[in-house]
Amino acid sequence: MLRSHKIALQPNNKQSTYFAKACGVARFAFNWGLAEWKRQYEAGEKPTEASLRRQLNLIKRDQFPWMLEVTKNAPQMAIIHLGQAFKNFFSGRAKYPTFKKKGVHDSFTLTNDQFAVSGKRIRIPNLGWVRMREALRFSGKIMSATISRKAGKWFVSITVDTEDVPPMSESQAIVGVDLGINRLATLSDGTMVTGAKPHKTLLKRLRRLSRSLSRKQKGSKNRAKAKQKLAKLHVRIANIRHDELHKLTTNLASQYGVIVIEDLNVKGMMTNHRLARAVGDMGFHEFRRQLEYKTAMRGGRVIVADRWFASSKACSDCGTKEEDMPLSIREWTCPECGTHHDRDLNAARNLMKLAVSSTATACGESVRPANTGAASTKQEFNVKATYV
Repeated sequence: MLRSHKIALQPNNKQSTYFAKACGVARFAFNWGLAEWKRQYEAGEKPTEASLRRQLNLIKRDQFPWMLEVTKNAPQMAIIHLGQAFKNFFSGRAKYPTFKKKGVHDSFTLTNDQFAVSGKRIRIPNLGWVRMREALRFSGKIMSATISRKAGKWFVSITVDTEDVPPMSESQAIVGVDLGINRLATLSDGTMVTGAKPHKTLLKRLRRLSRSLSRKQKGSKNRAKAKQKLAKLHVRIANIRHDELHKLTTNLASQYGVIVIEDLNVKGMMTNHRLARAVGDMGFHEFRRQLEYKTAMRGGRVIVADRWFASSKACSDCGTKEEDMPLSIREWTCPECGTHHDRDLNAARNLMKLAVSSTATACGESVRPANTGAASTKQEFNVKATYV
């Protein structure tokens, strides 16, 4: 199993300069390869990733001697990534590749024969040992390493082919999970996770730094400093969100064998100017992505209910369906059985009963609802965010 561990680096000034040069070389090689690919294609030729790499190796010593100041992997891996981008484009998985810009997703990749890891250090070609904030978490065959910059800090993501897998989930319990913007998640057993909402909490600070940046003269050092402050705050918001989602999805995957969620139209929800900020602050797409791969690693299953399944409108006790229920209604009483429902909890219980009664429970397949089933035992989730 391939697993990656992203670790913060502690480079000195010389090492930081080397990283910046290597990122520049990788960016130049990618843009050169993209321009050459276009030129050759328009000339009636059939460019390939391998031919572009050979062509660059022939001319870089004479035309681009500054490329030799960094590891040879920087330009070569950039061309390989370009080839993969075109494969994704031709297969319909991605759009046509675009030119890279300086300061946007700066990174370069090393193959496993070009670096070594020892404790809390990593050896980079033509540079030497660089300190890491922590040791590599996984054991196994190291495949590659990607060094990247985010908000002025350097990180290394090391990919390892390891046999160390999380313990398999022995529980066969079923839980329904309803996602929302008032509460991040409501479980069918009654557990409610409020959500950190880091963007909403830090919005005032974000607006202040954004105004400060807009007042700075373009090209000035003060503008560069203000830009970095704003970038650090954005990274902090993203880190808080990811930390909460990782804790929640790990707990769910380890405690339940079958998890039922809704197929939310996140892209469509983001087009609603009244909901977009709150939806983005919760990270619904990232929640599903993490939950699916963590559940698969532990031998569990994720059932994705149909997008039009009436989880909120149907009574989880008697099955009576309300025709109209706007988002403003958070609680309602069933006119048939008289049961008083919390909207999100009722939806989570309907999702759980969908899995209990299903005949096809593979991830993403449609399932048939029913009106019977018992709630699982309540579990406690320690999900809490702090702000400094």
